[in-house]
Amino acid sequence: MDRLDRKILAVLQGNARASLQEIGQAVGLSPSPCWGRIKKMEEAGVIQGYTVRINPQSLDLADTVLVQVTLDSHSDNTLEKFGETLASIPEVIEAHLVSGDYDYLLRIVVKDTRDYERLLREKLYKIKGIRHSRSSFVLRTLKKADLPLFVGSV
Repeated sequence: MDRLDRKILAVLQGNARASLQEIGQAVGLSPSPCWGRIKKMEEAGVIQGYTVRINPQSLDLADTVLVQVTLDSHSDNTLEKFGETLASIPEVIEAHLVSGDYDYLLRIVVKDTRDYERLLREKLYKIKGIRHSRSSFVLRTLKKADLPLFVGSV
């Protein structure tokens, strides 16, 4: 990837619906070479897809909870089953296997504390193999950013 590819990515991160004409004007290329670069980045897996950012409050999902989970076992089978179970819970929007004092960090969206209590009771606490969990409600998000592209450094 060169500087122009990174500029194209920056434009797409800002507006994935930008036209080839708009992208070309922003990076100093005509639409055809822009399209060729975009297709190459898609084929290489640099661009993994296009999406819409939705305001969670508009879906009545006002609270975000970060949950630290420690498992009883770290066997491949346990980790695989745990991952499959998390994938089936729509409120779990991120799940990271991490190093440190706990095994997983989950990001969960819920309507409110009662909704979170329901999720714990009906779904999370029914997952076999969880030894311990610790929940923290996000009070305010101070920063949420796209990936840094360091356009000027290439």
